[in-house]
Amino acid sequence: MVLVFTGDGKGKTTAALGQAARAVGRGKNVLMVQFIKGPWKAGEDAVEMRRKGDGGGKFELRKMGLGFVGILGDTLPREEHKKAAEEALLFAEQEIKKGEWDVVILDEVNVAVSLGLISSGEVLRVLTDLPEERLVLLTGRGAPKEFIDRADLVTEMKEIKHPFQEGNMGKPMVEF
Repeated sequence: MVLVFTGDGKGKTTAALGQAARAVGRGKNVLMVQFIKGPWKAGEDAVEMRRKGDGGGKFELRKMGLGFVGILGDTLPREEHKKAAEEALLFAEQEIKKGEWDVVILDEVNVAVSLGLISSGEVLRVLTDLPEERLVLLTGRGAPKEFIDRADLVTEMKEIKHPFQEGNMGKPMVEF
């Protein structure tokens, strides 16, 4: 199955992490590849998820992005962000093909596509011939129509009210 968590509201990565916890609790192995989130520390960076008792189940997070692109003080050349996104997609593709992971989360891949760092076609190519029992989650604002068409399940997070609207910055445990 392919799941898409998109929309302008908070909660896409959080929902993916919840899906990861549910899968690990069922003895499944989960890989999260982060496409945009970069060198700053987020709460999920320090989480170790393993299933209690017998039966396997583990979670691994790979931060492969270099941070926000062109905003919030980003001074990196666009080509560096593009290269990082391409490497993240290649890594994800290789890991999917290995078959070790029951769930693969491509966190903020929708944003990487909307910024033109990678193409929707490249991502869709990675999603061809998935085993029936494999889950792949695509998160981030602005999911392309091609992802929505390909997906088996699509959830849109809608912002109703957010502290950003009052000029407040993101808070630990809520935003990161």
